[in-house]
Amino acid sequence: MYGFKIVDKLEKIDKDIQKDQLKYHSKRVMVSKEFTFDAAHHLHCYEGKCKNLHGHTYKVIFAISGFVDSTGLMIDFGDIKEIWKNEIEIHLDHRYINETLPAMNTTAENMVVWIYEQMADALVSKKSLSEEQGARVEFVRLFETPTSYAEARREWMEIE
Repeated sequence: MYGFKIVDKLEKIDKDIQKDQLKYHSKRVMVSKEFTFDAAHHLHCYEGKCKNLHGHTYKVIFAISGFVDSTGLMIDFGDIKEIWKNEIEIHLDHRYINETLPAMNTTAENMVVWIYEQMADALVSKKSLSEEQGARVEFVRLFETPTSYAEARREWMEIE
C-alpha cells in the first residue's frame, strides 16, 4: 500500500535537471481534448423526428498529433481551448446552427467535417505549431448523443 508523502525538495531547473533533459524523445505523439456545446437544428429532406426543430448537447473530441519541442511539449491544451473558443465554438454554442454554419444540412456527418476543417486551418495559421511541431489534426469525433457520433479522420480528409 502506498503512503502519503510530502515532497521534501522541489526539483529545480539547471540544478536537479538540465534543460537538455526536458525532451525525453523525438517520437510523434497525440494529445486529445474534448468540449461540449448546446445547439438547436433541424434536418432538411428527412422524414424522421429530426426534421423538426430540436436541440442536442454535443460533445466534440479533437485528436492532434505532432512532435515535442525542447521542453517536451507538443501543444499546450490551452492553445487547443483557445482555438475552440475563439474560432469554432462561437458558431455553435447556444446557436441555431442552420443559420450559423455554411449552407449544409446540419447532420453530424456534415458538421464534423466543418469542425475538422476549422481546427486544421487554425493549426496551419499558428506557424510555430505547424512547422516546428508538425501539429496536425488526426481526427475529430462529434457526438450528437452519448452513444451516437460521426468522425472525420486525417487520412480520409486528405484523399482528393
